[in-house]
Amino acid sequence: MHTLPQQLANGLFLGSMYGLIAIGYTMVYGIVQLINFAHGEIFMTGGFGALTVYFYVLPDGTSMWIALPAMLIGGALVAVLIAVGAERFAYRPLRGAPRLAPLITAIGLSLALQQVVFNYFPDAKNDRTFPQLTSQTYDLGSVHVQSGQLFVIIAAPICMAALGFFVRLSRTGRAMQATAQDPDTAQLMGIDTNRIIVIAFAIGGIFAAVAAVAYGLRYGQIKYDMGFQMGLKAFTAAVLGGIGNIYGAMLGGVVLGLAETLATAYIDGIPGMQQLGGGSWAPVWAFVLLIVVLLVRPQGLLGERVADRA
Repeated sequence: MHTLPQQLANGLFLGSMYGLIAIGYTMVYGIVQLINFAHGEIFMTGGFGALTVYFYVLPDGTSMWIALPAMLIGGALVAVLIAVGAERFAYRPLRGAPRLAPLITAIGLSLALQQVVFNYFPDAKNDRTFPQLTSQTYDLGSVHVQSGQLFVIIAAPICMAALGFFVRLSRTGRAMQATAQDPDTAQLMGIDTNRIIVIAFAIGGIFAAVAAVAYGLRYGQIKYDMGFQMGLKAFTAAVLGGIGNIYGAMLGGVVLGLAETLATAYIDGIPGMQQLGGGSWAPVWAFVLLIVVLLVRPQGLLGERVADRA
């Protein structure tokens, strides 16, 4: 148990990353009732956008304090462009179609984005080394936190607080709540619902890009297919917290990250369960947790929509 504080820190890092991606799922679902299964690839393209800025835009020897914001901006621009383009050209024409149509479109778009990066980004067939802007490790007692972990642990609550204030206090945020509650009535009241939906996709893209940069800083590499598993985990987190609830998405991500980390670290120490530990079992325990929570509380941990909760 002397490793418990370290495992909790690892789980908090992983959960914060899941939560940032999950917000993109829940924002879109809360407003247009669409599960955007291509969001994992939007996360992936944000990572490659940040990588492009570092290797092809910034000069060699650029300070970390300049490189990191530039990579965040570059990654966010790419992710937002992909997200907004997906909404405009893939999802908007199918808005009145049966729900199966946009779902299949999202899966097809996910595969298409993977293949575009795989075939056209230089050396994307292999793991691309992500720049380690700093290798500093912070020691807090028995807990060792790497700079990449610290970045996302700080960035996640800041992003969450900024989004909460935006949704609650701005005119656009209130328009988002109205659109989520009743898009037809919102449109009759003069709200441009198409613009609101585009903003929801753009916010999801920004948060996904932040998570992608954190992923690269922590693991030191990114890959064209990294969005599939991370997107699946983030969607699980969104459902766990209550799909459509922006606060539930972050809570679900943190709970999922902690559960995965603790299960993989300690479950093999339980007599008779030695074969069920280790990192390869992490996805299994994530879905076990989801099933248990949904059996007890089918609407998720918080289980309210954006319009009701914000």
